[in-house]
Amino acid sequence: MISRALKTNRLIRLFGITKVPMIWYCRPKVIEHTDEKIEIRIPLKRRTKNHLGSMYFGVLAVGADITGGFLAMDPIQESGRNIALIFKDFKADFLKRPEGDVHFICRDGLAIKELVKTAASSGERHSYKLNIEATVPSLSPDVVAKFELTLSLKDKT
Repeated sequence: MISRALKTNRLIRLFGITKVPMIWYCRPKVIEHTDEKIEIRIPLKRRTKNHLGSMYFGVLAVGADITGGFLAMDPIQESGRNIALIFKDFKADFLKRPEGDVHFICRDGLAIKELVKTAASSGERHSYKLNIEATVPSLSPDVVAKFELTLSLKDKT
């Protein structure tokens, strides 16, 4: 049986290749995926570095985006509804220079499941502020960046 993390990795690669090539270019990898949490790593390599040798802030934005978005994908698919996902806003606090592989973690999975249920039953657009933290575990347990993205869902059926 295929693990959930491996399945999500395949979905992210396919989505990157077919819909948003920047995602594919950054080479994200799912480390852990449960109902409550997702953790995604983006490696610090030539293609993701800035001129100072730390991760480019655009790549950090990609990491935050896919972390929140792919935590919502399973509940949306499980609902059996045609639910459109979009982010209404994006706030970032860059706390330290990320000078290694960055891990993005979102622990809002249960709240997202409730949001999907609400959107599916009401037909109205509903939103939730996701919190995503970025760390560089190979260097320190400290958070290097915090992101707040407003996930907006609407049932299109």
